[in-house]
Amino acid sequence: MVCIYTKDIKISMGFPPKDVKITSDVPISLMIEKHVDFITKFGSDKDAYEYQMTEYLRMSGIYWGLTALDLCGKLNNFDKEEILSLIKSSQHPCGGIGASPNHDPHLLYTLSAVQILVTYDSIGTIDSASAVKYIASLQQEDGSFMGDKWGEIDTRFSFCAIACLKLLNAMDVINVDKATTYILSCMNFDGGFGVRPGSESHAGQIYCCLGALSILKRLHHIDTESLGWWLCERQLPSGGLNGRPEKLPDVCYCWWVLASLKIIGKIDWIDSEKLKKFIFACQDPETGGFTDRPGDVPDPFHTLFALAGLSLLGSQEVKMINPVFCMTQEIIDRMSISLQYNEV
Repeated sequence: MVCIYTKDIKISMGFPPKDVKITSDVPISLMIEKHVDFITKFGSDKDAYEYQMTEYLRMSGIYWGLTALDLCGKLNNFDKEEILSLIKSSQHPCGGIGASPNHDPHLLYTLSAVQILVTYDSIGTIDSASAVKYIASLQQEDGSFMGDKWGEIDTRFSFCAIACLKLLNAMDVINVDKATTYILSCMNFDGGFGVRPGSESHAGQIYCCLGALSILKRLHHIDTESLGWWLCERQLPSGGLNGRPEKLPDVCYCWWVLASLKIIGKIDWIDSEKLKKFIFACQDPETGGFTDRPGDVPDPFHTLFALAGLSLLGSQEVKMINPVFCMTQEIIDRMSISLQYNEV
C-alpha cells in the first residue's frame, strides 16, 4: 500500500481519510447568542442570492430556523404573521403544501408547515381537513407513501405522513397496519432501515422509521440490540457521527443517530463528551451558526440539528427536544401526544 503524508494527515492511496482532525483553535463551549443572531438574520435580506436560490426548500428552512430559535428561547425573533401568511398562500386546492407559493405540494413541506403551525399554535391558518385528505391519498396499496403525485416512494415519506397526521389528530384516515408492515419490510439484517426494501441502512432512514413506529406504538418489532450497535458504531475517533459506514462525520447526524438511540433507549452507548467537543468545533465563531464539519460554511439546517443534538445530550443551555418530532418537548406536552420509547 502506498502512503502519502501531507501536513498531519496520512492518506493511504485508494483509501481516503474517513474522519476529520479537530484542531486546538476550535470553540469549546456553546456560543448561543451568536447562533440566535445567525438564525434571526438569515433570510432577512430578501434580495440576497442565497435567499433567492433556496426558494425550493423555504418551508423547511423556516422550520429549521424557527425550531432552533425555540430551543434557544427566542421564538419571537421571527415575524409570525409573515410566516403564517406564507404557509397559507403555499397550500394548494388539493390540501398539500409546497415549499413556497407556486411550488408543487409535497409531503416534506406539508410536514414542515404543520410543525411550524403547531409551534405557533395556529393550525387554523390552513384547511387542515383537505391537508389530511391529501396525505391519506398518497398511501399506496402496500402501505408505503409517495412524496407527491409523481410517485417517488421513500421511508422518509412514511414518517412525514404519519407525523403530520399525528399532529393533526387524524391517524384514522390511513391503514396503520399496512403502513407498519411496509416500514418493517425495509428493515435489514443489521437492524437498520433503508429507503425501500433491500436498500442500504442509513441513519436518516433509521430515524424516520423509528419515529414512525414510535408514533404508531409498534417499536416492539425492532431488533434493538443489533440496531443499537449499528448506530453507536457511527461514532468516529473525532467524536463525530456519520450516517453509514465509511463516510465522513457530519454534525446533522448528531440528530439522526442520537434521536434514534434515544428512542430505543441506547443513547448512553456513545461517548457523549467526545461528541460534544465535535459539535462545539463545528461552530463558526465569527458569524455564528453550525457547519457540517469544522471549518465549513454554517447554515440553518446544521444549526438546528447541532442544537437538537446538544439537547439530547442533556445540555441545560437549550430547551428539551422531543426525539421523534424534533420540536421542543413543551409543544408535544401541550398537544398531549403519547409516544412509545424503549426502556433503558
